[in-house]
Amino acid sequence: MRFLSLASRNLKEIYRDPLSIAFGVAMPAVFLILFISISKNAPIGIFTANGLTPAVAVFSFGFLTLFSAMLLAKDRESAFLTRLLTTPLTSLDFISAYILPFLPIAVLQITICFAIGSFYGVTINSNLLFALIIIFTMALGCIGLEMIIGSLFTEKQAPGVSSIVIVFISIFGGCWMDLKMVGGIFGTIGYTLPFAYAIDAARAVLNGSGFFDIVTDFYWVLGYTLIFFFVGIFCFRWRTKG
Repeated sequence: MRFLSLASRNLKEIYRDPLSIAFGVAMPAVFLILFISISKNAPIGIFTANGLTPAVAVFSFGFLTLFSAMLLAKDRESAFLTRLLTTPLTSLDFISAYILPFLPIAVLQITICFAIGSFYGVTINSNLLFALIIIFTMALGCIGLEMIIGSLFTEKQAPGVSSIVIVFISIFGGCWMDLKMVGGIFGTIGYTLPFAYAIDAARAVLNGSGFFDIVTDFYWVLGYTLIFFFVGIFCFRWRTKG
């Protein structure tokens, strides 16, 4: 449990900029309300509460990647992390300390999106648990992606790269469109990444599909999450040794 002190410090660093956290939580919520309101005047299947709620939740994780990558990149370039490398902390301790503080933010993002979604009619039944599991797994994947970005890029580069991730989730995750209908390069790229699978699977279970109906999509999300973490751990160890 040696990493808890570092995790506590990281948590304080995160909340030193509450405006950014509020932006990362509030803006997706505004998008959710906006697009659901649009659907009342122009009924589009994907703009229903069941369609938009999981999409906006996954979209919000792009900001999670941005915040966490910036913190890791800043600490990696400063004397702070250099000093810590002389302590008995292991690589696992460091990684845990940079993951744990962002889990409450992910839970808050999911909670707000589904609270708003429930107000607009998102399905509340036993399938909701499956949707939450899928979406939280994707949140973990985005935190793993943060470790890659924060380890490989500088403090100035990390925000730009993380912004590209946000754009990719928005466009190629199928947040605002049905990728299967769009097809072409958008569908090809989208379905080589985990974001579209997470959104499709969560939408499906909210619309009545069972977990075993979307288990393949879930395996895509889980597989990418594990890959992001393994690659992130490798990159962190490589850069800190350097």
